[in-house]
Amino acid sequence: MKVLVLFSNSTSTFKKLTKADFRQPNTTKVETLKHECGVALIRLLKPLDYYKKKYGTDRWGLNKLYLLMEKQHNRGQEGAGLAITKLDAAPGEEYMFRERALGSGAITEIFANIGKQEGAIGELYMGHLRYSTTGRSGLSYVHPFLRRNNWRAKNLALCGNFNMTNVDEIFADITSKGQHPRIKSDTYIMLEQVGHRLDRESERCFQIAHEELGLEGMDITKYIEEHIDVLNVLRTAAPIWDGGYVICGLTGSGEMFAMRDPWGIRPAFWYTDDEVFVLASERPVIQTAFDLETDQINELKPGQGIAISKHGTLRTEQIIDAKEQHACSFERIYFSRGSDRDIYQERKMLGHKLTEPILNAIDGDIENTVFSYIPNTAEVAFYGMLDGMKTEYNRRKMNDILALGHTPTADELSAIFNRFVRSEKVAIKDIKLRTFITEEAGRNDLSAHVYDITYGSVRPRQDNLVIIDDSIVRGTTLRESILRILDRLHPKKIVVVSSAPQVRYPDYYGIDMARMDEFIAFRAAIALLEERGMWHVISDVYQQCIAQRSLPKAQMRNCVKAIYEPFSVEEISQKMVEMLRPEGVTTPIEIVFQTLGGLRATCPNHRGDWYFSGDYPTAGGVKLLNESYIRYYESR
Repeated sequence: MKVLVLFSNSTSTFKKLTKADFRQPNTTKVETLKHECGVALIRLLKPLDYYKKKYGTDRWGLNKLYLLMEKQHNRGQEGAGLAITKLDAAPGEEYMFRERALGSGAITEIFANIGKQEGAIGELYMGHLRYSTTGRSGLSYVHPFLRRNNWRAKNLALCGNFNMTNVDEIFADITSKGQHPRIKSDTYIMLEQVGHRLDRESERCFQIAHEELGLEGMDITKYIEEHIDVLNVLRTAAPIWDGGYVICGLTGSGEMFAMRDPWGIRPAFWYTDDEVFVLASERPVIQTAFDLETDQINELKPGQGIAISKHGTLRTEQIIDAKEQHACSFERIYFSRGSDRDIYQERKMLGHKLTEPILNAIDGDIENTVFSYIPNTAEVAFYGMLDGMKTEYNRRKMNDILALGHTPTADELSAIFNRFVRSEKVAIKDIKLRTFITEEAGRNDLSAHVYDITYGSVRPRQDNLVIIDDSIVRGTTLRESILRILDRLHPKKIVVVSSAPQVRYPDYYGIDMARMDEFIAFRAAIALLEERGMWHVISDVYQQCIAQRSLPKAQMRNCVKAIYEPFSVEEISQKMVEMLRPEGVTTPIEIVFQTLGGLRATCPNHRGDWYFSGDYPTAGGVKLLNESYIRYYESR
């Protein structure tokens, strides 16, 4: 048995590791990516009775918020919340309302509950859909967060689609100013930090009103509410933020704002006319809810803030200079709704670009190949893959006609033209994994039946079966379910195609991918290093990551790339097949991945591909990556 002796700086003791310590972890987690989160803002720009007269209800804004949230349900199914601000409420009358709920039915629940609250109608609406990416769950973590104060202008409701990579720095910053947060989560700390800056902005207005203008009593309050500048709040709060974010908020005095990170990692779109301002995480939901054309929707620019004053005046301002564009590519591949005009075309092109490697995998035998997709999010890429195969098949048909050397007969043409690319609905999502089955054996058995197959869709031992997926991250569902059920059709060969490149690195900007050993590509690379006696690479990367701790964040580099450098994409793919092949399955299997160049050519405006390339846009992302490898190594 080969033994590796490692020195851990954290324990100052030697630790013996065997090959088994680097094996794939035993996990039954179903492979679904979670993404934090979805946001929606609505600001009514007319009096409430205007909407009642024109649309028959003063709840027009609330109804539109419901549509925006339901249309973004794909972005968060663990919880939902909403907040409302009512303008010009009398003293003693509630002017800010909030509802939050957990579960997949949270949207329905919060709108039912808000409808029962007396006076819960207003001009400012904010909605949020949550997917936990930090492991923290419960109602206390559901947005919007609310900060109360007897001064209306100091009341703040905050929500966002974000993960901050430097929570410790933000925490230290606000505690150094005398604050004492009760919870150390990025959302709560953001609330306290932005709330603190809102307090200072209110006090700035107070000093002008009282000391320079000599105002007293309610005149001071009125001045503050008329002159408070939430963009100034963002100017003073945002420079310390490191991460991917769209931050949204509304105040008790009627200010609404949003800001996007300077790398453009997380998306936001907005529209305004003389009746309404609206902002959401996805463009087509605004189009659908308000019956608009694509070109009528604006994209919030990286580093840009947008604010609507108490009087409905809209302003945009560059809060932080835009950095190199790193808009999240997973938004295009997987998370965002495929109904967006550009995303639909990009996903088709991702499938089309895989034509050549698929042809290589099936030895060019289109005639004896069935094409399909799994899961439903890969459907659009599947259409692009079919287009590529049809183009190739038509080229072959043309060559066959030319090769006849004479004017073809009707029968000859019919024989050529009646050859088609064959596509079938091979796999069907049948059930969901239920948590009430707690025994490991029970979970494994249930996971194996998440999908079902269409029997008779493949000619046994004659047809290749090509299945396209949008991405392969952990490989759990492939191993536990998909490959097993596809094998029941007895194809000549199974080719699993990923429209995304190999996922090699964790995400720290809003997707629940944070542990190195979750990735089948990483586990495959480690296994190859073991097999080839390259154990020193594993320990060298650890020592390099440890050495990075003493450097300023801006000087840190991605040390983990060295794990992959000795191997080609094809070598790692072959090792993945070995690791994912279920026991008893003997059908030849091949995994084909999108190239990084193919992804970048397809989505040139969304260069946030750190999951695949390891090129993190922020220093905080690189720091957390190296720390993740240290935890992985030391846990072994």
